Amino acid sequence: MLMLRTHFAHHPIYEQLEGQFERLLSNRRVEVDIGKAREARAIALIGASGSGKSTAINRLLTKTPDLILPEEGQDYCDIVSLIIPSPATLKSVGRAILEALGRPLRRERTTDAIWELVKAFLQERKVLFLHLDEAQDIARHQTPKEMQSVINTLKSLMQSPSWPVGLILSGTPGLKDLLNYDPQLARRVFPIELPRLSPLGDISEVRTLVGFYSKEVGIPWGPETIASDVATRLVHAADREFGLLIEITIDGIEEALHSGASSLAIEHFAMAFSRRSGCIAGLNPFLADDFERIDVRKLLGREGEE
Repeated sequence: MLMLRTHFAHHPIYEQLEGQFERLLSNRRVEVDIGKAREARAIALIGASGSGKSTAINRLLTKTPDLILPEEGQDYCDIVSLIIPSPATLKSVGRAILEALGRPLRRERTTDAIWELVKAFLQERKVLFLHLDEAQDIARHQTPKEMQSVINTLKSLMQSPSWPVGLILSGTPGLKDLLNYDPQLARRVFPIELPRLSPLGDISEVRTLVGFYSKEVGIPWGPETIASDVATRLVHAADREFGLLIEITIDGIEEALHSGASSLAIEHFAMAFSRRSGCIAGLNPFLADDFERIDVRKLLGREGEE
């Protein structure tokens, strides 16, 4: 099970993310080598909760060749990654970046002073990219004036005349509001969106994926599991999100292994979903006849609540 959970399921969108980042990274390294500071660019990875954003970013940071990550006692790094703090303000985000850079504030400073320190320490550590996860929170509950200040700050990082820094912004669809608020920011961003799965168009790929995972642990498909109906139920159980589908698939295989089953069947997926959600059988998408009506994000579902 550990082997399955650490396996990375490739997705066409990840290849797009990987290719775009490697291109920007290569460009920035050449610019640094020749001493030419050009305006940096940003990548925005957008997807709903459970789409696989975090897994994709972690894969990108750990598998990109020769990418220098922050380590204790190390002077330079190519990228600094952090989760936007909550509540998110320009001041709290700036403080969080300084901590990620290993330069926490020793005393209280103004927002402008904090961001001047951010720029100085990004240059000191030769950081080429800054990754901000849950980036949609920067735009949440902001007044128009505050929103413009956020956008101006992000643009100033990419436009710094002495040390421009590229951005990787990952977040939920609310991130689009931030990106589209200012056309000058939008034109500097390469957007990549993780699409939701289709209950019709992606069924063949889902069956292949589940077959791969079951084969890896030596537990064959049962005849009923091969049916497209089960794959369709699996897509709905995952709320059409790729990352959640992987999780439920692995949980179903784990149920089969723990029960000593000779093959993977629909009841193993039903047991896995029940364990995840605490729902009654009538609200289990692997058991209910009219499963499309079920809100699969709801915990402890009971009849009359759907």
